[in-house]
Amino acid sequence: MDLLINKTALAESKLADAPQAPLADGEARLNVDLFSLTANNVTYGAMGDFLKYWNFYPTQEEGFGRVPVWGFATVAESRAPGVGAGERVYGYLPMSNTFVVKAGERKHGGFSDISAHRTGLAPVYNRYEFNADDALYAKDTEALQVLFRPLFITSFLIDDFIADADWFGARQVIFSSASAKTAYVAALLMKKRGQAKVIGLTSPGNVSFTQELGAYDEVLPYDAVSGMESSIPSVFVDIAGNSAVRAAVHAKFGDSLTYSCAVGATHWDAPRLSDALPGPQPRMFFAPDVVKKRMTDWGPAGFGQRVGEAWGNFLPFASRTTRIVEHGGLKAAGEVFADLASGKADPKDGHVIRLG
Repeated sequence: MDLLINKTALAESKLADAPQAPLADGEARLNVDLFSLTANNVTYGAMGDFLKYWNFYPTQEEGFGRVPVWGFATVAESRAPGVGAGERVYGYLPMSNTFVVKAGERKHGGFSDISAHRTGLAPVYNRYEFNADDALYAKDTEALQVLFRPLFITSFLIDDFIADADWFGARQVIFSSASAKTAYVAALLMKKRGQAKVIGLTSPGNVSFTQELGAYDEVLPYDAVSGMESSIPSVFVDIAGNSAVRAAVHAKFGDSLTYSCAVGATHWDAPRLSDALPGPQPRMFFAPDVVKKRMTDWGPAGFGQRVGEAWGNFLPFASRTTRIVEHGGLKAAGEVFADLASGKADPKDGHVIRLG
């Protein structure tokens, strides 16, 4: 069974049967156990055509697609050398009961899906890590792992990218959709550096929650942008993808914006305007590009060590600030995704879907 999302109306979904064909040589069938749903997954749907997220798990249903999620899956059967039935992996999964991969060589504790349709897609999304060999895996934190691990790495890379550029000469960093996990984790990492003021913009109803996180130096509702001091050199990190918010920030700061970083689309249904904006034009942030650079700079072991240390320091914060809400089955997953796409989800909640 697959959960299919309407590509042009993300709050709409349907369940579809998924016939199982016999495995070919080199293939393995995996059963999905547990995955998370966050605003990050809404961004995958909103950016699905532009960044090819729909291509990872293609479907023949016109106008519908499978939004990828992060989670755990167990190998049900295998004709792939090095991938044994019963082994469990963490990685980029479909919202489905089961799926098939063509497994590449097992090395460094995992393998990559080398199916023909994955050619040209970002390698970081093709990788599956065996739990038994995964330094970040711990059984008692599985819910936090599926909720935060992919977001944390993106946030880690946003923080690293901006710090590596010497903050683009800015004295403050402004986040939109500040209550979103990707935003507040990146903000928390930046705030710990103490090199720039970190400001969060969010909807009025989320101001209290976002302030209580302690990840920002200041939290403001969106309508307060007009009252901000516009002469301070600033970086804008746009998680919302809302053209009205983006236009307001650019109009207010103009040339005082030293960099405009477009990351997400949590406000996926907001109008998209193509007109040029005051100040620097937004540049799309693509995490795999930063991973590639840091793999070269630090090497795989060095990259893993830095992420692992930061992850370990972050887990107590995640435990303290997140209310884990568990759901069962793909039907429930569709309902949660609809709430996220419609902006109805409570930012305090971390939604995990259990299928196994």
